[in-house]
Amino acid sequence: MTQIVPLNKEKHRNLKVDGRPSAEYGDNQHFVQVIVNEFPHLVVHYPILFGKEQATGQLFCGAMLGFIEGENQFLEDWRADPEFYRPLSLQRAPFYAHGPELAIDLDHPRVEAEGGKPLFTEHGQPSRYLQSIIWAFQDLQPGIERTRIFIARLLELNLIEPIDIEVEFEDGTLRHCEGLYTVNQEVLSRIPDAVALELFRRGYLTLIHLMIASLKQVRVMARTKNARLLQKTESLAVTPDLKAS
Repeated sequence: MTQIVPLNKEKHRNLKVDGRPSAEYGDNQHFVQVIVNEFPHLVVHYPILFGKEQATGQLFCGAMLGFIEGENQFLEDWRADPEFYRPLSLQRAPFYAHGPELAIDLDHPRVEAEGGKPLFTEHGQPSRYLQSIIWAFQDLQPGIERTRIFIARLLELNLIEPIDIEVEFEDGTLRHCEGLYTVNQEVLSRIPDAVALELFRRGYLTLIHLMIASLKQVRVMARTKNARLLQKTESLAVTPDLKAS
């Protein structure tokens, strides 16, 4: 259920929201939508790929957070380090755009959760937390349209191709991630100089190279997951010392 209403500093003066990362609040996602403005932050930690909306078939940019549905390998990193970059689509919950203003889903589990932060000061001004949400939407609003145009141009140039990601883990499981897309580097290498110049001037070449560079994070994520699986296996193998009575 959702109850999305315009945010009002009078009606919601005492409202508190828990913005911390939590699976309980919906952060347990393995692939989340992102915008091109985020690419420089995302490339440090996450593979940046294209996904496809099931309902419409439209492509979108996304950050890979795990190898299976409901798996987010970065939750602990987000909890331990507030500076560890968290995609805006997760940061902004439970808020939505309402024209130039904000709306809030009053039925979201973050709202009035224990440990939540106030949205307004005692003087009715946005709190530091709410101000961070306002700044997030200042990036999100234009970024969504810029991302749409970026994807449309790459599709026109046949620069997007499917990618299958297959990883085997220490516990013997094999994960095969389908339904994802990346930049076709072979087609990219053959684009005419005039098109390359156009992509460069629009900032698209930088975005493309960030996406390509981010693919190395798949291996990093696999190593991290393997290390955690190994640590878990070793902890289970440890048994208490039996002392003779």
